[in-house]
Amino acid sequence: MLIDSHCHLNLLAEEAGGIAKAIDNAKANQIEHILCISIDKSSCNDILSLVNSNDYLSASVGIHPNIDQTENFTVEELLALADNEKVIAIGETGLDYFRSEGDLAWQRDRFRTHIEAAKTLKKPLIIHTREAREDTMTILEEEQAKEAGGIIHCFTEDWSTAKRALDIGFYISLSGIVTFKSAKTLQEVAKKLPLDRILIETDSPYLAPVPHRGKTNQPAFVKNVAEFLAELRGQSVESIAKATTANFYTLFPTVQ
Repeated sequence: MLIDSHCHLNLLAEEAGGIAKAIDNAKANQIEHILCISIDKSSCNDILSLVNSNDYLSASVGIHPNIDQTENFTVEELLALADNEKVIAIGETGLDYFRSEGDLAWQRDRFRTHIEAAKTLKKPLIIHTREAREDTMTILEEEQAKEAGGIIHCFTEDWSTAKRALDIGFYISLSGIVTFKSAKTLQEVAKKLPLDRILIETDSPYLAPVPHRGKTNQPAFVKNVAEFLAELRGQSVESIAKATTANFYTLFPTVQ
């Protein structure tokens, strides 16, 4: 059995068959749980409505770094939203210097707010970082994010960054990107990661893995990530599935 540790299930509502079909497909492909990730206030509401009545799903709450700087949660607002047993993580949060321009102090402030809330709640962080590896890791270290723990999701960075994340107790989540022919550097990192610190994800509806590249991604395709990772590391699919599932439940013990 496998787990999709990062997906935007609410965004599949307009696809053929909608969310119900995506869940059916996931179950048919031995996906036993899905973590649904929020990116803004609207998606927080949508995802909470989705997961509250479905034991197959869990949720995060937070604001993605690329969401306009006028949209913010206070620590208190995050604490209130996360006062729900189905909310197991804070995020997705972090830094993105690729899509945002200018003085990004507001992005770093928002990131720190999420870290403070996660530490208070003792709920792990879901971290997004793009072209901001140094600032992302420095803030996680300075703010003692290891007290909350968490995941560097859709990891695309170098080994040095992976090592810094591992050193503060974070997990590394690999998405369909690791299956791309162009992802040679990431594949080398994936080979070196300790098996007990790896998670897998789809980030659906984005970044569909080979052989589905170019299609709308869905949680069922996390199976393809596991299969590729097994071949890359010279391990069985069963060992990858067993380890990544166990890692998820270690980080999120309330899900079981």
